[in-house]
Amino acid sequence: MNAAPRPRLTEIAAALATGGLLTFMLLCNSAMAAATTPLFSSLAAHGVGTVVAAAALAAIWLMRGARAARPNGPRRTPLWAYLGGVSGALTVMVTSYTANSALALTGTLALGLAGQVVLALIFDMTGAMGVKRRLPTLTELGALGAILAGTALIILARGGA
Repeated sequence: MNAAPRPRLTEIAAALATGGLLTFMLLCNSAMAAATTPLFSSLAAHGVGTVVAAAALAAIWLMRGARAARPNGPRRTPLWAYLGGVSGALTVMVTSYTANSALALTGTLALGLAGQVVLALIFDMTGAMGVKRRLPTLTELGALGAILAGTALIILARGGA
């Protein structure tokens, strides 16, 4: 049995950076939602995101050419992949609401992380959405337990439950 490839330091740093960006995004979106509504917060975030993504894509095309924007060559995108936009909009609305609740920013992020790991394990176990089917290891289940315990501590210590 071949061992899974180990992540590179750059991949770990990039994933950590996205965690920080997620926290910053949630802070910005919840401030917008507190001043307006969660729906407007989502619309503003995705409008600005669309402009930034379009500018980044244009810059890549100008610097490297259109082929470089697709490193694996042209492929057909499955229709369900477009649901990421729906889940993204709903995520911004719901987290903008919960970050302004008794859960606050920390509780919202902790529960969000727990939800991400649980759903990822379900996708892994069922092979849903084209994910390679595999059972979780005891280490992964232990990590999930630690995440859930830490989440409970964060929320209960604040009295948000």
